[in-house]
Amino acid sequence: MRYNEKELRALSQQPAEMAAELSMRGPKKGSVAKRRLVKLVVNFLFYFRTDEAEPLGALLLERCRVAQEEPGGFSISFIEDPERKYYFECCTQEQCQEWMEALRRASYEYMRRSLIFYRNEIRKMTGKDPLEQFGISEETRFQLSSLPRDRRASCVGTQLDELD
Repeated sequence: MRYNEKELRALSQQPAEMAAELSMRGPKKGSVAKRRLVKLVVNFLFYFRTDEAEPLGALLLERCRVAQEEPGGFSISFIEDPERKYYFECCTQEQCQEWMEALRRASYEYMRRSLIFYRNEIRKMTGKDPLEQFGISEETRFQLSSLPRDRRASCVGTQLDELD
């Protein structure tokens, strides 16, 4: 995927949904945990040296899994390359849980599935499509039928917190 470096840098300076100094270890063998400022902005996780304003890198939180590791730690791995894991250590288990929940909710796909789920719930309760008033009710990206068959159950159920 291509990114405009200037736009990414500008995005990294936007207000964050969450930000904290965490210990972070990259996917390379022998990588050592280092203290990094980590910022969640929309569906990007930016990481910085603690004394610098420019990000060292960014992780696009799409098609990834967030998993609990040792107590107070979690990892992010990508479906296309599950061996490429980034590890994070938090100060407390509570902080770890907050980060994991926020990261799981950050993907576009999670937001899309949530919209579809709640749209259908409102339609069942009121008999009206809540997107109709915005003129976007027929767009395929907002249709349950545009999800792959095996993913429909997770949209309609309570498993909206799993990232894919």
